[in-house]
Amino acid sequence: MVKFVYAFDEGNKEMKSILGGKGANLSEMKKIGLPVPDGFTISTKACMDYYDKDKKISDEMKEEILSYLSELEKKTGKTLGGKDPLLVSVRSGAVISMPGMMDTILNLGLNDETVETIALNSDPVFAFDAYRRLIQMFSDVVLGIEKYKFDKIYQKYKTIDEKTLRKIVASFKEVVQKESRQPFPQDSKKQMFMAINAVFDSWFNHRAVVYRNIHHIPDDLGTAVNVQEMVFGNTGLESGTGVAFTRSPSTGEKVVYGEYLLNAQGEDVVAGIRTPKPIETLKDSLPAVYEQFMDVTSQLEAHYKDMQDIEFTIERGKLYLLQTRTGKRTAQAAIKIAVDMVEDGVLTIEEALLRIEPNQIHQLLHPTFDENSKGVAEELARGLPASPGAASGKIYFDSDQVKAAVLNGEKVILVRTETSPEDIEGMVNAEGILTSRGGMTSHAAVVARGMGKCCIAGCHEVVVSASQKKVTIDHHVFVEGDEISLDGTTGIVYKGIVETADASLSDDYNKIMLWSDERRTLKIRTNADTVNDAATALKFGAEGIGLCRTEHMFFEASRILDMRRLILAEYQEDRIKALDRLLPYQKKDFYDLFKLLGELPITIRLLDPPLHEFLPHEKDEVKHLSELLNKPVGAIEDRIASLQEVNPMLGHRGCRLGITFPEIYKMQVKAIFEAVCDLKEEDVNVSPEIMIPLVGFEQEFELMRELVQTTAAETLKNRGFTCDYTIGTMIEVPRAALTADEIAKNADFFSFGTNDLTQMTLGFSRDDSSKFIHDYQNKKVFTQDPFESIDINGVGKLMEMAKEKGRSVKPNLKIGICGEHGGEPKSVEFCHNIGLDYVSCSPFRVPIAKLAAARAAIKNSKF
Repeated sequence: MVKFVYAFDEGNKEMKSILGGKGANLSEMKKIGLPVPDGFTISTKACMDYYDKDKKISDEMKEEILSYLSELEKKTGKTLGGKDPLLVSVRSGAVISMPGMMDTILNLGLNDETVETIALNSDPVFAFDAYRRLIQMFSDVVLGIEKYKFDKIYQKYKTIDEKTLRKIVASFKEVVQKESRQPFPQDSKKQMFMAINAVFDSWFNHRAVVYRNIHHIPDDLGTAVNVQEMVFGNTGLESGTGVAFTRSPSTGEKVVYGEYLLNAQGEDVVAGIRTPKPIETLKDSLPAVYEQFMDVTSQLEAHYKDMQDIEFTIERGKLYLLQTRTGKRTAQAAIKIAVDMVEDGVLTIEEALLRIEPNQIHQLLHPTFDENSKGVAEELARGLPASPGAASGKIYFDSDQVKAAVLNGEKVILVRTETSPEDIEGMVNAEGILTSRGGMTSHAAVVARGMGKCCIAGCHEVVVSASQKKVTIDHHVFVEGDEISLDGTTGIVYKGIVETADASLSDDYNKIMLWSDERRTLKIRTNADTVNDAATALKFGAEGIGLCRTEHMFFEASRILDMRRLILAEYQEDRIKALDRLLPYQKKDFYDLFKLLGELPITIRLLDPPLHEFLPHEKDEVKHLSELLNKPVGAIEDRIASLQEVNPMLGHRGCRLGITFPEIYKMQVKAIFEAVCDLKEEDVNVSPEIMIPLVGFEQEFELMRELVQTTAAETLKNRGFTCDYTIGTMIEVPRAALTADEIAKNADFFSFGTNDLTQMTLGFSRDDSSKFIHDYQNKKVFTQDPFESIDINGVGKLMEMAKEKGRSVKPNLKIGICGEHGGEPKSVEFCHNIGLDYVSCSPFRVPIAKLAAARAAIKNSKF
């Protein structure tokens, strides 16, 4: 028989794939002697079995669950629904942490009889408060009755006592009867099984699916369900509940960082319903518990060798642990924690690098608020600096509005009283998040930090009226569409847009990059067409340019007219005159890049896009061009029409242009070598790498190689210099990959142009496929956009084939990648695994690629 259920004392932290993160860690804490309430875990296998059986719990599984419930009743001396009532929580627990995305139900086992028993034996206010919480939570999660229908009833009462709570419970039960057409279930075991079903169902709720898509978590992992004896933080001022991190999740500072509420249940802290107190004040309220808790945090961090996120409850002065997991953290915190743990001897450098997600590095590289601009900006309010960063944008109040505004090209700040898991899409799309309630461990704070989003929480001066689409901040009224700025590092809200400044990078960041450089084998280059872009990439540690797109240089205002003269010329002599005008511009472009990079390699791609991209399409622009060139409007329109193609990305572009208009490529090659010669006169030696685009046939490459060699030789001879240079090709047409051994005979290097290679292999237009790719991801045709991460099973096989065929002819053939995939961590790891020499990516992705390359080397070696 398949085992579906495990008691907490049967598991350990290595069983996450079966018990989920929560269940595995509860078992581990139990194992090392920490105070964990008893319970059992229904496994992730059970979840997938539930879906395999059309969302039904099999009789065998039900019998196993009841057997483990019976064991729990023996351990606790209590009975679910019995005279000495056992109350339990039913909580989700995914393999990979998904904070707040799935469902939890507390206080199960309460009914009209057991609540009276508990009221008689303890405090009636506590008993009926727990019962009203169960009815509301159960109704929301299991029965699908909206929370606000209960909130409206609860908020009518100014004082809460036993009499009031009895009325509230009765009113809540009436809502259940009206909305579900059935009474609130009184059978405690029925409650439990309905709750288990609901937790399994929540694996595929909308917010969980969105979260998994964002974080590329597979759908087939399933969630475990943890059934655990309840402990109560709402039994008076010697009881409480809280959440804490063993280090600051925002900065990484080595100090316990958390919050708690006395006389409260866990949902009160996480949901931001009440603003909690800092954990250090617990030593004044309950000093013995505080000391014990500090010892526990040290023990857990030492045991897991990582920063922990801990949930705890205090019941009548006794501490219980309800969860520990690896804490979500910002990039700044991730780097500081990793470096500190290496320096403290807790981690090796290799372990530390594997702890940092490469994409997190992105957060550190983008601008912060400019100090001068911030100094003159009007400060509106101060809240908790829940997640660092700088964000400016227009105010919107719900996720649908945020998504619509972002689709219209707006930058948006999501403003809420407090966020809930239903806000996930709004949080993903917003630049920043502002809430009026909640603490540093509230839903908004935890999720924002995990995403690297700027967030200010618990800003009490902010009064949100979402239904009226307005917010009042310090007597200023802002409506939907007004602009504010958030400084998530200081917690300050500013009026209007605050200008930004370049980010400054810490010594810890520099150490991570140094350690990465010492361990990676892949070289990291950049895609750059301008001196500014190249300088930015060099600052981040780029080791050359892997793709210089020459066509971008022609779009500048000072050059576009001559480029249009070239395209509109009817005769070759007119084209040559236009090219003579363009040559000095190109020469200076190359000179400036060569001078900046010195002896670092630069791969220059000759003109690639179809010519129609350089011509105007609006009538006013065509008329203006007609006047400038003294050509009839009709003639220009005819030429534009003649260049139009049904499918331009498969049309007259790349080396096809070089074959039909060789004078264009000759001008570019001459400009390259004129720049080389100018630098030689300054005693600067460069060795350009010239790349022919869109080659599919050996003969295409041969024609272009001969053109480059002839032009280079002539230019160098005229200037009296010699120069080492190489000629290679992009592998972006599937035929080039299939015949790479033929092309490699005369190629000095290959560079995979994975943007086009993906487009042509999949038959997806990269300009139009966004219309359906989202549906493909939702329907699991693939989990990740193939234009973002290499399609390893398709495009990847072509890449591996091209590499093998090319090196079968030339064992030392240099091979790299220059599509934007070159900065995506999974793609970088794939490039390492198949033995490429370098990856090339946009400047701001260079550090990401460096760390990803180091991690790939570590995973595939015996460091």
